[in-house]
Amino acid sequence: MADNRIEREIMIAATPERVWPLVAEPGFWATDSESIRGTTADEGTSFVAHHSEHGDFPMRVEKSDPPNFLSYRWVSAFPGEDLREDNSTLIEFTLTPDGGGTRLRVVETGFATLPTSEENRENVIRDHTAGWAQCFDTLLSRVN
Repeated sequence: MADNRIEREIMIAATPERVWPLVAEPGFWATDSESIRGTTADEGTSFVAHHSEHGDFPMRVEKSDPPNFLSYRWVSAFPGEDLREDNSTLIEFTLTPDGGGTRLRVVETGFATLPTSEENRENVIRDHTAGWAQCFDTLLSRVN
């Protein structure tokens, strides 16, 4: 069976207050649209992140504690479906001051309960694992 979680961490040479606005742009990791720039995730808010190649991804902000913690639930494996607990994963961003920078930790969980084949589940985990590396690169380029 595939793992149920992806965990990634990165050091960013900026304070949590400087990194927070980037992480709090709803769906920044799943959209190729510039329309989210400058927007902020508010707890309880639902929205759809659009990606021109991969489709629409319904999301909801689960918890927001600026500038330390933010979590989203999103329909990652089933673009366009309505968001439900059983078809979505949870992403948690934790920003921790570390020296003069920020340690950003991302944990995505919930893969084991997705209603799909084991083969598709493994593909989703593989895609998301590679995707978080790309998201970190994007965040680093934007914070500098």
